[in-house]
Amino acid sequence: MVGLGTFGAGAAAALHEAGHRVVALDEDAAVVERLADELPEVLIGDGTEVEALEEAGAREADAAIVATGHDVTASLLTALTLRDLGVSEIYVKVASDLHARILDTLGLAIAVFPERESAQFLAKRVTRRTILNYVELGPGFSAQEMAVPGSWVGKTLRQLELPRRYEVAVVAVRDVLADRYAPVPDPDAPLKESDAVLVAGPDAALEKVARIG
Repeated sequence: MVGLGTFGAGAAAALHEAGHRVVALDEDAAVVERLADELPEVLIGDGTEVEALEEAGAREADAAIVATGHDVTASLLTALTLRDLGVSEIYVKVASDLHARILDTLGLAIAVFPERESAQFLAKRVTRRTILNYVELGPGFSAQEMAVPGSWVGKTLRQLELPRRYEVAVVAVRDVLADRYAPVPDPDAPLKESDAVLVAGPDAALEKVARIG
């Protein structure tokens, strides 16, 4: 993780809590000192410098997140340096569409618009009250986690025939009370009121599913 502003620190903490090893880097000594109790490996350093990234273990990293705020030059240089060090999966918080286009044109990293994506999710959640999580997978295609509609409780996925009736597929079922996922759901297991389902499909089809009572 390079950059420990609100987004960077939040992402680093979430990854650490999920059990991943996270090495975080920031130029601001005060920020590093403040987060030292929350993250086990926080270093002071400039993400545009090879030496700093090597000290942070970039050569062995599976993935990197660059969250240097609105400093476009710094984020581009950091992404380029990470790529040169062999990091294959790089995510960059971008400040504008132009910033994202430059990354895409150079083939450096995956652009992330945290504010825009958060706003889109909030809009989806406000208009579809059953939705728990929402992820855009591609143009016109998404996945959403939603509470099981009352009319689905007690029925199986085979009985519901969602691909035929709604052109969507349930790719996982979560028991909310036990916080346990079934990534390959049993098509003959009755859905419970305490379940949530991860549904994928065209946005228009998901809109219809979200309105089911």
